[in-house]
Amino acid sequence: MNASADDLDRRNDEPPFWLPLLAALPLAACLLLSAVPILGQGAASASRTMYLWAFVLWLLPLTALQRALRQRWSLATTAAVLLPATFLMAWASRWLLLLPPLLARGSLPPHFDWAMSLRGLEGTWLSLVAACAIHAVVAYAVQLRRERERVAQAQAWARDAELTALRYQLQPHFLFNTLNAVSALIGEGQGGQAQRMLARLSEFLRATLDGGRGHEVSLAEELALTEAYLEIEQARLGERLRLRWQIGAGVLSARVPYLLLQPLVENAVRHGIARRSAPGRIDLDIAADGDALRIEIVNDPATTPATTADGDADPAPAGGTIGLRNVRERLQALYPQRHAFEAGIDGDGRYRVRLRLPLQPVLAAADTQEAR
Repeated sequence: MNASADDLDRRNDEPPFWLPLLAALPLAACLLLSAVPILGQGAASASRTMYLWAFVLWLLPLTALQRALRQRWSLATTAAVLLPATFLMAWASRWLLLLPPLLARGSLPPHFDWAMSLRGLEGTWLSLVAACAIHAVVAYAVQLRRERERVAQAQAWARDAELTALRYQLQPHFLFNTLNAVSALIGEGQGGQAQRMLARLSEFLRATLDGGRGHEVSLAEELALTEAYLEIEQARLGERLRLRWQIGAGVLSARVPYLLLQPLVENAVRHGIARRSAPGRIDLDIAADGDALRIEIVNDPATTPATTADGDADPAPAGGTIGLRNVRERLQALYPQRHAFEAGIDGDGRYRVRLRLPLQPVLAAADTQEAR
């Protein structure tokens, strides 16, 4: 089974049959040009003409032979077979030239020099060896290109699998937190508010679990999802959650990772606003900065760090949450060496997340399908 798979891989890596023939044409042109200046000059002209004649005669079967050998044997074995094979082709070419006069004579001369048929074959032989070398170089180039394509495809598949895993890691985390909040509302006797939150949750999950989306969407779409999430949180927190959005001009069509803002905003709510006894504010500031998209999310700090507002014990610092780690890893996978990510307490005591992403226009519909 393994041998058959290896044979199939070799056949797939072999260049089209016409490509080595086309690559050998410059060598044939060189042989022709070398024969032109000495046409009609006796033995020298005959030898150069023989080089060209033998090259043209054997190029097609030699290409077929080398192709068959490469598909089944190693490079060393192929070379070991081709060297004597090309010599035999050169020798056969000499006999094809000698045979007509011998047949016309009806018999060999009494003192026929058999060694003569082996003299002067090095030029013809080397031209055929050169054709084999050209074939090998072309085949290696094609194999290298296809190997690079396979590596690139494998890397794309690996990145897609990694990003999908990170995305699925985020969705259960958010769902768990929201259902806990609904449970808390029901326990407090706020059934109507819990129903409204479940309705908003249903709409939000319908959008986020849509498998047809790629890894990147327009900023406008991402802001719409974030707004839907914040409606859920405002149904739970009421006046305690205040928002300030500042969106710069001309950035709504920028391309951003899908579900980028929601985990950052959730982190601000869960580890900041929800732990406050007084109202708190989340500031979202997005603007173009040269060839980069600058995103800042700032929230007021918590005043009750031991537990969340819904009673969950959660001593983990904000920088170590699943949401922030998810965003950091996704950005590294999507924009290696082309992004910046900072998170921490600022000088004014507020928690600030800063992002810089490449400023790119949203993909066209056809490109989005291809990217998936």
